[in-house]
Amino acid sequence: MALKKYHKKITTNTLNEMKSIGEKITMLTAYDFTLATIIDKAGVEVILVGDSASNVMAGHETTLPITLNEMIYHASSVVRATNRALVVVDLPFGTYQGNSKEALTSAIRIMKESGAHSVKIEGGEEIKESIDRILSAGIPVMGHLGLTPQSIYKFGTYNVRAKEEKEAKKLIKDAILLEKSGCFALVLEKVPADLAKKVAESISIPVIGIGAGNNVDGQVLVLHDMIGMTNEFNPRFLRRYLNLFDDITKAVGHYITDVKSKNFPNKNEQY
Repeated sequence: MALKKYHKKITTNTLNEMKSIGEKITMLTAYDFTLATIIDKAGVEVILVGDSASNVMAGHETTLPITLNEMIYHASSVVRATNRALVVVDLPFGTYQGNSKEALTSAIRIMKESGAHSVKIEGGEEIKESIDRILSAGIPVMGHLGLTPQSIYKFGTYNVRAKEEKEAKKLIKDAILLEKSGCFALVLEKVPADLAKKVAESISIPVIGIGAGNNVDGQVLVLHDMIGMTNEFNPRFLRRYLNLFDDITKAVGHYITDVKSKNFPNKNEQY
């Protein structure tokens, strides 16, 4: 029986219980109060305040430019809207790589200033010290392996990761390491479905996929992609449930026509 019927507030423990009974976890991004209110009321278990805000909200080509202050701003807006979902916030590029003290300081700022429930951090063995230090302060950490957008200039492409045996073995090793370190869940982005299935079966913490097939413990999408507010991003893993780009364009066009034709406002729309 679905756990969401009994849990008014989703916690990291809820997600583990869901994995144990085979109930899929749903996760979507949000960056503002209004959309976070909607998806929280709709029943999504996890809201990710992703560094994808750099692309979606600010128009940057990559996730790298967004700052810690900007992430805290977006996270604060989302937390104020959320009553049920677990809110996870991405640690942005430059706030944890190579300096575990800075990683802890960044995570503490997110938790204290936004009221979020946990942080997400990209990478495996190379950032273990930062993960350990954050966890030592009692801050829940979600891992992220596979395609790690903050490393785009290292890899030079957004193509599927871990297709070769060497990289696949490292990914499994890193997933096990993240579990042993104490991460409560793991995002796998754009990896072969068979490998994602193997990872999900190899660790006891939930594995949430994006472009990682259906044999993981849950799924995540960028909300603006899923509802069709964006229209140029069309990866294979994306299913659009609405086409708001066209709908909003038509609505704005209708508004312009009504104003110019003096149809808006009419007598019932004025004082």
